[in-house]
Amino acid sequence: MLTMKDIVRDPDPMLRTKVAEVEYIDEETVSELKEMREYLVNSQDPDTSEKYGLRPGVGLAAPQVGLNKRMLAIYMEGDEGEVLHDYMLINPKVKSHSVTETYLPGGEGCLSVDEEIPGLVHRYQRIRVTATDIHGESVEVKAKGMLAVVLQHELDHLDGIMFYDRIDDELPMEPKNGATPVE
Repeated sequence: MLTMKDIVRDPDPMLRTKVAEVEYIDEETVSELKEMREYLVNSQDPDTSEKYGLRPGVGLAAPQVGLNKRMLAIYMEGDEGEVLHDYMLINPKVKSHSVTETYLPGGEGCLSVDEEIPGLVHRYQRIRVTATDIHGESVEVKAKGMLAVVLQHELDHLDGIMFYDRIDDELPMEPKNGATPVE
């Protein structure tokens, strides 16, 4: 089971690495990706997260657990505990995105960044990603709103980009023209 001790912390150079494509989906890769997803599930369960000291997360990219692999997991629950989004993606690629942008009004956080960094992170409002699942099947994810933000945050990790790299130094809390907050 992954815990916070397994999460690579900023400024570890691993977080600035553009990670390698997964060439072969073997048992080890599937197991690693399932463990990443399991961390997210456990971190959102109040009892489990308290017991093991897990910071809640909705997305996790392989470099955040020290793996040089292009893969990520996203797990998001709704207010009633229903599963809204559950993805384990290998070699994800952006196929298209909107022109319009969005942002989280309170800014973004990251399991790999221990301190709060104030500022708006502008992301595409909608994004379409193709990837391979753990069974070797092609999948397509069409995302908008919060899922689009989380997906882009995790995709950035695969290219060594941190969320705070996208905060405007001059006007960190100023929405860009036309950008709307995530609803």
